[in-house]
Amino acid sequence: MDYSKFDNMMDLDGLMKDIEEASQNSGSGDYKEVPFGTYEVKVEKLELVESKKGDPMVSIWFKILAGDFKNSLIFMNQVITQGFQVHIANEFLRSLDSGLDVEFKSYSQYGQLLMDIHEAVDGKLEYVLEYGQNKKGFNTYAIKDIFEVE
Repeated sequence: MDYSKFDNMMDLDGLMKDIEEASQNSGSGDYKEVPFGTYEVKVEKLELVESKKGDPMVSIWFKILAGDFKNSLIFMNQVITQGFQVHIANEFLRSLDSGLDVEFKSYSQYGQLLMDIHEAVDGKLEYVLEYGQNKKGFNTYAIKDIFEVE
């Protein structure tokens, strides 16, 4: 089997850092579960990945910048195999206010767009993220405010 696919798919430097952090926590993965609420965050990672089922999925990692859960992560994952799913992802990506035109044309183009959006907001914009859950039990994510990083 050719495992290089995983090398190309994963952020190896980030994974190595996570392994180091876990070892410092006695390997217990002793991270507090982030409760639903409103948090000041930055976009830590934004990319098109493969879900466990092999479907294309938008993956966004938000790093909490202040409060009891500072440095914790909130994960947003949106599978994009159907029109309404792409619409949900597009609307959220537009709310990041990257200045880029958010439009789906192909998965290759969309994957590049996600990288471009991350580059456009990384170190430049921070957000107030409302993290919750809808009546069907799905997690919800809404940008409530945007700040320019000075």
